[in-house]
Amino acid sequence: MTSTTSTTRARFGATALALAPAMMFAALVSHPFIARLPDATGVASAVEQGTTQWGVVHLLTAVGVILTALAFLAVRVWLRDAGEDRHSAWALPFVLAGSALYALLPALEFAPMAAALTGGDVAGVQSELQPWFIPILASGGLLFAVGIVGFAWAVASCRILNRSLTYLVVTALVVLALSRMVPLGAVQFYVQAIAGLVALWPLAYQLWRAPRLTRASSGRAAAARQAPAVS
Repeated sequence: MTSTTSTTRARFGATALALAPAMMFAALVSHPFIARLPDATGVASAVEQGTTQWGVVHLLTAVGVILTALAFLAVRVWLRDAGEDRHSAWALPFVLAGSALYALLPALEFAPMAAALTGGDVAGVQSELQPWFIPILASGGLLFAVGIVGFAWAVASCRILNRSLTYLVVTALVVLALSRMVPLGAVQFYVQAIAGLVALWPLAYQLWRAPRLTRASSGRAAAARQAPAVS
């Protein structure tokens, strides 16, 4: 029964790990391109050209952020079960806090859509939001980055993946962390979207494929690292 419960939990975690970056990718690459964030004029133009698209994209982004938080919660449980209870333990609160703040940004972006639908000043509304938008983006990105670095460290030390995939996932996690803090559309929309897929899909596949084998392998690797050298 315990084994079945653990496997079921792992499958739910793997599903979250697969869906989260896919949802974020769909939302981010569908976002109307804005070269610099925030840009009141660019936002006004994008909203007025397609209010429905604007609303759907930001709703998908909010859902993607929630799934991302759940995905890293699943990674934390997986790493804990695999014997890693150091870096991921302190990293998780930073990821959750950063995700909560980042989720506020798509919520704010419904205001210019409402202004467009009611005949208001879209650019003016967006300009009034900028003093809130910038600190939320910066603080949320910083908190998320700190947490992601902790998870990257945990993945590297726990060895739940082979060496090549570990390098790939750790690098992609660092890129994902940095992309949240860069206020350029190309980075926020495209680099972040691709980095999320590259970072989380290998973890999702491994967790789905062999959660118990991974934990056992990780335990052997940890024991080997802790064993005294024989001269």
